[in-house]
Amino acid sequence: MLGVARRRLGSGCVLAQLAQALRPAAAPARTYSAAAKEITVREALNTALDEEMSADPSVFLMGEEVGEYQGPYKISKGLLDKYGPDRVLDTPITEAGFTGIGVGAAYHGLRPIVEFMTFNFSMQAIDHIINSAAKSNYMSAGQISVPIVFRGPNGAAAGVGAQHSQCYAAWYAHVPGLKVLAPYSAEDARGLLKAAIRDPDPVVFLENELLYGESFPVSAEVLDSSFCLPIGKAKIERQGKDVTITAFSKMVGYALQAADILAKEGISAEVINLRSIRPLDRATINASVRKTNRLVTVEEGFPQHGIGAEICMSVVEDSFEYLDAPVERIAGADVPMPYAANLERMAVPQVDDIVRAAKRACYRAAVPMAATA
Repeated sequence: MLGVARRRLGSGCVLAQLAQALRPAAAPARTYSAAAKEITVREALNTALDEEMSADPSVFLMGEEVGEYQGPYKISKGLLDKYGPDRVLDTPITEAGFTGIGVGAAYHGLRPIVEFMTFNFSMQAIDHIINSAAKSNYMSAGQISVPIVFRGPNGAAAGVGAQHSQCYAAWYAHVPGLKVLAPYSAEDARGLLKAAIRDPDPVVFLENELLYGESFPVSAEVLDSSFCLPIGKAKIERQGKDVTITAFSKMVGYALQAADILAKEGISAEVINLRSIRPLDRATINASVRKTNRLVTVEEGFPQHGIGAEICMSVVEDSFEYLDAPVERIAGADVPMPYAANLERMAVPQVDDIVRAAKRACYRAAVPMAATA
């Protein structure tokens, strides 16, 4: 790997080459035309990687089975044949080792993409992610940029037990110096991964393996190689006036299903796809709550110190006087993930949980809060 870095950098000035490699993080938000076709989240991630590697020779991918096997989830399919083993590197099963190498390469102006087979394995490399990648720009007074992406599946999978099935959004969103993204749709996956690769700071990119095979409609603009989504901006997936539901990753789909059910009962739910966990789009969330006067937060992670708790505090600080009912928080059960399928389902939020929470918020709002105390 160090040999690759030397070949990429040669004997020129590292900072000059780094400056040349940096590109704008994201284009302004645009209004997109009608869907041109449907693609899976897997295809969206694969094409984003391909296009960014083609556009910038400093971008390379490393991780377990990303090359010869074409990725454990086939996200890197075809990339080894196209870019060769210098830019698609199969690593040993040693997350601490290859993550440290990736961070060092980023110090020297390359743009590594480090894939974890699951974000549970990132625990082996958390020192490099936090103490090396996240803090170096601040500790060097801005002299060192660390343009690196840590990506892979996150959150509850299916039948893989407690050590392979939990959400790390709150873990990494806690850390200054990191940006944390969590895509839901194919548009999210494509636009946010491109933004992450181009960004000058370390980005934790939390995918969901249960979404890889799901297809979503995308517009012609999304399929354009210049497409990029802004980091730090949420998307209102569905407009509503009675209750705001915030969610990210797979839970966005559950929130949309819940909104369909609520609509049949006369409740208009606004669904916000957070997309960016850090920075968090507090403005969009608060604007929605000021319209609907009610809030339900949804996440797969543990409830204590979670993303929902942060969103709730943001609304209490900025929009408390607009709330007509207490905030409802939906999260995973406060237990390690069970292995048994029936218990696993009980440990992860379901559509019915969101529907019940939204109804509680709306029905409690019909009675003065003081009367419900």
